[in-house]
Amino acid sequence: MSSYRPTIGLEIHSELKTESKMFCACANDPDEKHPNVNVCPICMAFPGTLPVINEDAVKKVILVGMALNCTIATETNFDRKNYFYPDLPKGYQISQYKRPLCSNGFLEVSGKKVRINRIHLEEDTGRSQHDARGDHSLVDFNRAGVPLMELVTEPDLTTPEEVKEFAEKLRLILRYAGASEANMEKGQMRVEVNISVAKEGEAWGTKVEVKNLNSIKAAASSVDYEVKRQAELIEEGKKVVQETRGWDEGKQKTFSQRLKESAHDYRYFPEPDLPVLNFDENYLETIRRTMPELPEQRRQRFREQYGLNDSQLEIFAIAKHLGDYYEKVASELGEVDQKLHTLAANYMITEFPPLMQAQGFEIDDLAGFKIEPEAFAELMVMVFHQKLSSTAAKAVLKEMAGTGLHPEAIAKEKNLLQVSDIGELEKAIQAVIAENSGPVADYKKGKTEVLKFLVGKVMAKTRGKANPQVAQSLLDKFLK
Repeated sequence: MSSYRPTIGLEIHSELKTESKMFCACANDPDEKHPNVNVCPICMAFPGTLPVINEDAVKKVILVGMALNCTIATETNFDRKNYFYPDLPKGYQISQYKRPLCSNGFLEVSGKKVRINRIHLEEDTGRSQHDARGDHSLVDFNRAGVPLMELVTEPDLTTPEEVKEFAEKLRLILRYAGASEANMEKGQMRVEVNISVAKEGEAWGTKVEVKNLNSIKAAASSVDYEVKRQAELIEEGKKVVQETRGWDEGKQKTFSQRLKESAHDYRYFPEPDLPVLNFDENYLETIRRTMPELPEQRRQRFREQYGLNDSQLEIFAIAKHLGDYYEKVASELGEVDQKLHTLAANYMITEFPPLMQAQGFEIDDLAGFKIEPEAFAELMVMVFHQKLSSTAAKAVLKEMAGTGLHPEAIAKEKNLLQVSDIGELEKAIQAVIAENSGPVADYKKGKTEVLKFLVGKVMAKTRGKANPQVAQSLLDKFLK
């Protein structure tokens, strides 16, 4: 397939994190389990009702547009997008067409700029649930009217890997900006890919859209499958049909759904019940000042301030709450040896996930986690200064997660503090030398590897509490 050139564009929908829906006061609650409770005459399109624009949703889309280097419209309006579907109460969707809120942006992917054509704001539809036997369908309108941001890229992507990277970076920016949780399992972010394939040197091929992909992995896999499918059709002398296709996760293949609509099929016209929006520079500046630190800025700052490596930086950028926690730990540690900051990062990355999983915490939600940053910093200082072995530190950390107690209190109670007292260690070493005359004789003959064996005996004699480095140094001295 190397002689074929894929051309890929993305359309990504994200439900916005607002208190209420886009045009009414109903709760925007993605966790609501009971159907048809967050509804009212406005979002159910009862005759005589009028929509009112949710300003918070508008601000959030503008903020995302600024984060993605977009031009922000100074004048914009909403349009009616007409189509009929059971989960669309009005028989049309309030969206934006000719004048989107944001346009002409970009996001860097694999060292190149993927252009963003537009970002616009609209309302989401309801959710249909189809009976497994195909006898009937049920409609839940809780989602109908939820603020929905749609981002459309230019066809600048060429591989499944670029699709994956773009979606992951966008999801992270949405979360950092506070615009959306972008939880794909809850349907808060949905990806659609437009793919065409042509032979090298030829014009673009026929575009096929794969809709409603509910995971980034599925988006990348659908691209991989669709590129191969279209190339094989061309090789066989067949035509690629412009259509909308779905993704079958079980079979790992796309399937035909319907012929692709064109813009004129939706009969767009300006929404008569909503005013034109005008933004002056002062209004946009107030939004710009709320811009938080973005993922790439955090990576750069953590690299400069704490000297973390790329793997650590990526984890603390993706798991934002974990990165926030690390910042508090670093603040407690203050201006110290760089190795201590690295030690704290390593312990968090390796030890926190299993502790959190055991207690039902998610990596992106540390609310209620009993290990306070101050206490964790104290534990790291104890490990760094060799007051605790690595094994003992893990035992203390587990106890901290369950009780919230400080590490020194736990270490003393469980008798886990390492023995670094020279006098006490010398007694243990003398006993080990007396009890192991054979290995001692071997060591004096030049078999230096025996030293590790003798250190192990000292550790056993002190029930694992001896500082191994101090014990080895003293043993070497005594034997010589």
